[in-house]
Amino acid sequence: MLKKYSKMKLIVLLSLILVGALSFAQEESKPSAPTETKAKKPKKKKAKKTKTSIDLSNAVVVAQMDSPDDRYSLEIATTDVLRQGNVKTIPSLNLLKLGSDAREIASDSINSKLKADGFDTYMLVSIRGFDKRFKPGNLDDNFEKSLNQATFFELYRLNAVSVSFQIKFFQNGKCVHAEIIKCGNIADRGGVLKRYRKKLAKRLKKKW
Repeated sequence: MLKKYSKMKLIVLLSLILVGALSFAQEESKPSAPTETKAKKPKKKKAKKTKTSIDLSNAVVVAQMDSPDDRYSLEIATTDVLRQGNVKTIPSLNLLKLGSDAREIASDSINSKLKADGFDTYMLVSIRGFDKRFKPGNLDDNFEKSLNQATFFELYRLNAVSVSFQIKFFQNGKCVHAEIIKCGNIADRGGVLKRYRKKLAKRLKKKW
């Protein structure tokens, strides 16, 4: 009787194992539900910036400043640095009457005179802003448009830590090159001009 009971117990145990194995096999054979995959958005290609350069041999320096004193100081500082770098240079103040608008430099009569004297490049100098990083303005602007759209600042702003100068070169009325020169650790007007001269000289030697 005990042996029969043991056999029945063994048969039941084996049956349970077999049923479990069959149910597991059925679950494995079921096709798995397809997982949803999010379509990757195509990355936007950044437009390549047009790299420009200039081989500077001559320049008509035009400073766009808020006050006549700042305009005079910036044009003289720029002219001195360029002449020391053997660049043929003339400030717009030598071509225009005292107190006249810098936009008059684009007149046909002055252009003709400058071409006769061997000048074909205008160097427009202005302040882009204070205490931030700036990029050069639009290269598509022509000379007259740039003269009319200038933002005028003073050379030094109280409590400003840095100032960024924008320099744009024009030939045949078109902008051929533009750069930003940032001067940091400024404390007064004289310090701005000193640092500008130093940075400009380095830029002239390395790039222009």
